[in-house]
Amino acid sequence: SGKATASGNKDGMIKVIFDAKTDKLLGCHMLGDNVTEMIAEAVVIRKSAMSAHQIMSAIHPHPTMSEAVKEAVEAAYGEAIHL
Repeated sequence: SGKATASGNKDGMIKVIFDAKTDKLLGCHMLGDNVTEMIAEAVVIRKSAMSAHQIMSAIHPHPTMSEAVKEAVEAAYGEAIHL
């Protein structure tokens, strides 16, 4: 992520797991700096039953750490551009 690069710590990862039939988020794993600030987004996504495409179409400000959640979803669906 641009924010992680700017802060000098790019080590980390986000893994998202979706139901293949419903396109809904089942779970999310996060490792790295500031993930405690980003996990709330995964909770809101899960509780509101957003589809992957709804997540990808939501505005994620740049540069922020939370945009990595969107990029993880894009990567899961072969649409990531910042790998």
